[in-house]
Amino acid sequence: MAVSRRVFVATAAVLAATGATRPALAATAPAPQDPHYRIPVSPDDTEADLVRKASEVRPTARQIAWQRLERTAFLHFGVNTFTGLEWGTGDEDPDVFQPAGLDTDQWARALRDGGFQLAILTVKHHDGFVLYPSRYTDHTVASSSWQGGQGDVLRSFADSMRRYGIKVGVYISPADENQYLHGVYANGSARADRTIPTLVEGDDRTPPRSYTLPATDYGAHMLNQLYEVLTEYGPIEEVWFDGAQGHIPPDKVEKYDWDGWYTLVRSLAPDAVIAVSGPDVRWVGNEGGLAREDEWSVVPVQEKDYGRTDYALAYDAADMGSRAALAEARPMADYLQWWPAECDVSIRDGWFYHADQQPKSVEQLTDIYFRSVGRNSVLLLNIPPDPDGLLPAADVARLREFRERVDRELPEDLARDARTTVSPGRVTVDLGREREVDRIRLAEDIRYGQQVESFVVEAQRDGDWREVTRAGVIGASRILLLAAPVRARRWRVRVTGSRAAARVVGFGLYRSRV
Repeated sequence: MAVSRRVFVATAAVLAATGATRPALAATAPAPQDPHYRIPVSPDDTEADLVRKASEVRPTARQIAWQRLERTAFLHFGVNTFTGLEWGTGDEDPDVFQPAGLDTDQWARALRDGGFQLAILTVKHHDGFVLYPSRYTDHTVASSSWQGGQGDVLRSFADSMRRYGIKVGVYISPADENQYLHGVYANGSARADRTIPTLVEGDDRTPPRSYTLPATDYGAHMLNQLYEVLTEYGPIEEVWFDGAQGHIPPDKVEKYDWDGWYTLVRSLAPDAVIAVSGPDVRWVGNEGGLAREDEWSVVPVQEKDYGRTDYALAYDAADMGSRAALAEARPMADYLQWWPAECDVSIRDGWFYHADQQPKSVEQLTDIYFRSVGRNSVLLLNIPPDPDGLLPAADVARLREFRERVDRELPEDLARDARTTVSPGRVTVDLGREREVDRIRLAEDIRYGQQVESFVVEAQRDGDWREVTRAGVIGASRILLLAAPVRARRWRVRVTGSRAAARVVGFGLYRSRV
């Protein structure tokens, strides 16, 4: 089917946002009151039905807030930091964990200075070692002689991040090698109703509310740990799950109780997005931090394994949401869903600290930024603390250099105070005089979905409009790099293909200082 040409809707408020590197996400009309983040589909849907339904999918408020973060941080820290492993074994001596110089304020300062707005801590990796004193396992910081068994990395992390204005996220691996060794993980137990929190001997809590949720023995263990984290450490903005099973034998599988886990997170942390094995945020499909050239936030999904949101197409499919992709996924898909991409990558080769590795160059990080944030995705950059409990000096310097480089790539928005004219299918800005431009940033008002399928940016030169560049989708953020600066006074963006009326609220023009 040919790409339809639809009316483009915007307002005279197509301006740059308050930050020099960020396009406007200003309102064009009152926000929808009842966004539909997933819409059912069936094999009987025609291509036109699928396109119409895709145009009607809307993000939730928590998803909109998450997409505005742009740069988020990961901190892989635990027993692996001291053993040199990437995946632990679960039988580590907790006393190996000895971060004598732990300084989470240093982490927070480095992340703030690097331009990060949210940080996720590996509260528990696949080995099962927990960075706070949990009631439900002895494989924790409380079993280490570090700080006399009174240490609590999660507490320190959460307090420091909030002190420096950074939102808090937690990664609690569904896999647990230690609980496998103790006969809890993958023990074949049936799902049954469990009361959460499950009070233990000496437990002095008086929960304001308890939950009855279906779970296996291990599913209940996870629910209890989630309850601890989400009730005792302040507001949590992102809960990060993967789907790993650890190193357990291939004939031993724990079928995760996703439905109960999601229910508990939604109740205790209603503003938190659930990623990556979750309904709010999806893994982009690689660990290089790179989004697709055209990255759709509306994608076909299946519901599997007790409510887990899963891909209808391959997780690393080259095309996740175009008309062709929607048609291809039709036999497998249960829903079209707002499921935006998170691009995870480590600043070093490994996810945990290794002394023989060095951070990526500023050039590499900048390229990743443009190929993630610049492609309608959120960048999740891992910076692993070292055995002293500090972010390495080289990494701290690189984060600062990275932010400075992005600021030079996208300095003052030349269109910020420009005269803007809106007409069907296009937005035109008059800079008042000729200016050189080599970076262009666009954004849709995603409260009304993701609609743009193709567009052209043009500059008026010698009285004629001439094409400068063209591309496909926009979404929350699209950044285009020109091979050479173009000098013009008047610029415009024309939407050439759209699923429904498009609302572009960011049209930023920049001249890099690199």
